[in-house]
Amino acid sequence: MVATGTFDILHPGHLYYLEQSRSLGDELHVIVARDENVRHKPRPVIPEQQRLAMVAALRPVDAARLGDREDMFRPIAEIEPDIITLGYNQHFSEERLETELRHRGINARVVRTKAYPGEGFCSSRLIMAQILHTRCPDDVGSR
Repeated sequence: MVATGTFDILHPGHLYYLEQSRSLGDELHVIVARDENVRHKPRPVIPEQQRLAMVAALRPVDAARLGDREDMFRPIAEIEPDIITLGYNQHFSEERLETELRHRGINARVVRTKAYPGEGFCSSRLIMAQILHTRCPDDVGSR
C-alpha cells in the first residue's frame, strides 16, 4: 500500500486519508513530496525533512520516504505496492495513473479515498489563512 502527498501542515484530513489508506492493506508506505517537486500549488511552508518526520511519526504509517527528484514512479517501483491511494482532492486521473503504472510494469490498483467527514480545518491553505487572520490581522489586507 502506498499513499503520497505534500503533507505541508498536518491536519485531520491528512490523518483521515492515511487511516483510509492503511485500512486497505497490511502495510502503509507514504511518499512525501520533495519541496522542489511541488508545482501544482504553492511551495510547502514546512521543509521536506520536517514534513517527512511528522508523517513517519503517525500511527497508520509503517514507513515514509521522500519522493524521487526526477522520477515520481521510482519509489513506487521499489515498494511494489498492490494499491496506491489518492486523496479525494489530489490532481491525478486514476485511469491515466494506472495506465502509466502498467506502462512501467507496476501492477498496482489506484483507489481514491473519500473526503474527511468531520468539522475543522482540513486544508493547509485554510489553516494558513486563519493564522494570518487571527495572528496578523493588520498584515492580511496588505498581501
